[in-house]
Amino acid sequence: MQEQKNDFGEGSIAGNIMSMAIPMTVAQILNLLYNMVDRIYIGHIPGAGSLALTGVGLTFPVISMIAAFANLFGMGGAPLCSIARGRQDFNQAQRIMQNAFCMLIGTGIFVTIAGFLIERPLLYAFGASDATYPFASDYLKIYLLGNLFVMIGLGMNPFINSQGFGKIGMITVTLGAVINILLDPLFIFVFHMGVRGAALATVIAQFGSAVWVLCFLFSDKPILRLRLKWEAPDWPVVRQIMTLGVSGFIMNFTNSVVQVVCNRQLQFYGGDLYVGVMTVLNSVRDVSTMGIQGIANGAQPVISFNYGAGKKERVKQGIRFMTVVCIIYTCVVWMVTLTFPGPLIRMFNSESKLVAAGIPAMHIYFFGFCFMALQFSGQSTFQALGEAKYAITFSIFRKIVIVVPLTFLLPMIPGIGFFGVFLAEPISNVVGGCASFFTMLFVVWHKRLGLAGGIE
Repeated sequence: MQEQKNDFGEGSIAGNIMSMAIPMTVAQILNLLYNMVDRIYIGHIPGAGSLALTGVGLTFPVISMIAAFANLFGMGGAPLCSIARGRQDFNQAQRIMQNAFCMLIGTGIFVTIAGFLIERPLLYAFGASDATYPFASDYLKIYLLGNLFVMIGLGMNPFINSQGFGKIGMITVTLGAVINILLDPLFIFVFHMGVRGAALATVIAQFGSAVWVLCFLFSDKPILRLRLKWEAPDWPVVRQIMTLGVSGFIMNFTNSVVQVVCNRQLQFYGGDLYVGVMTVLNSVRDVSTMGIQGIANGAQPVISFNYGAGKKERVKQGIRFMTVVCIIYTCVVWMVTLTFPGPLIRMFNSESKLVAAGIPAMHIYFFGFCFMALQFSGQSTFQALGEAKYAITFSIFRKIVIVVPLTFLLPMIPGIGFFGVFLAEPISNVVGGCASFFTMLFVVWHKRLGLAGGIE
C-alpha cells in the first residue's frame, strides 16, 4: 500500500472541496453532454424529431434504473472507502473497493439479460405508444449492449474521486463525452442510422470511459489498486456497501418511477406533445442540477475523510460551505429559467407547438428551485457520514411520498389539468428539501457533531 496522500484532513476545507468539486462539476457538465447531445440531435431528425425525442425520453426511466444499480455499489462503497482511509485502515478500504467491483460486474450482466427479456412490455408500461415504441426500442436495445461499460465507468469512478483524484475522475467522463459528441452526428446524419446511431455512439463512448477507469485503477498510481485475481465476495462488506448505497439506488429508482408516472399521466391528459415537453424539462433540469451535484459530490469525500479522522470542526465547515454555495447556485438557475425559457427549450426542439406548451410548464416546474439545494445538502451529508437510514428515508420521501401521489391527484383538480403533473415537482422541492435539511441539522449538526445551534 502506498504512503498516504491526498490528505483531506489538512489545509482549507473550502480549498479541498473546490479542488474536488471543480473537476467533478466539469465532469457533470460533460456527463450531461453525453446525454444532451443525443437528445439535441434526435430532436432535430428530419421528419421524426418530436416522435423520436419522445420515444428516447421513454427510455430514461430504464437508463435511470441501470444507473441506480451502479450507484448502489459505487456511491455506497466510495464514502465508506473515504471513512476507512481517514482512519488509516487501508486494508478495509481495499476490501470495500474490490467487493464493489465484483458486484458491479455480476449485476451488470444480470441487468443486461433481464433488460432484453422485458424491454417491450416495460416500454409500453412506461407510456410508449405504437408511434413512439419503435424509436424507444431501437435506442434501448443498443444501450443495453453497453450496460456493463456503464456499470464499470459510473460505478468505479467514485472510488477514483474518493482517493482525491478528481482530475482523473473528470477525464473518465470527458473521454466518453468527446467520443459521443464526435460520433453522434456521424452515425445519425451521415450514416442515416437515426436513434440507433445515437445509441451506438453512446455505447462506444461508455466503452472508452470504462477502459480509462480500469487502466487507472489497475495501475500503480492510485492509493488503492484493483487486483486482477478473482475473490469470492466478502458478504459482510457487501452488505455494508449496499446498506449505504441503497440510498443512491432508491434515488435513481424513484426518479424512474416518477418519470413513468409523469409520462403516463401526461399521455392520458395531454398526449405525445406533453410527454415531449416533460422530456425537454427533464433535460433542462439535468443541466441545472449539474452545479449542485458537483459541489455535493466534491464535498462528500472531504466530509467522509474528516469524519473518519475524528475532525468534527472540519466536518462542520464542509457542510456549511457546501450548503451556502448550493443555495447561491440554485437561486441563479431559477432566475435563468424564469428569464430565458424559450431559448432553453429550443436547444432540444424548435417545433412551435412544443415551445409554446413548454414555456408555461417550465415556469411551474422550476418554481422554488432554490429549495433543491437543501435536499442535496442534507442528503449528501447523510451519505458522507454513513447515515444510511436517513439517506434512504429522504430518497423515498421526496419522490414516492410527495411527487407520485401529487402527480395523480393534482390533474384531477378543476382548472389545473395536466399542469398538475408539472406542479408536483416544486411542491416536493420545498417540502422534501426542508425536511431533509432540517433533519440533518438536528441529527448530524446538533447530536453527532455536538453543536446546539444552527450553521451560521
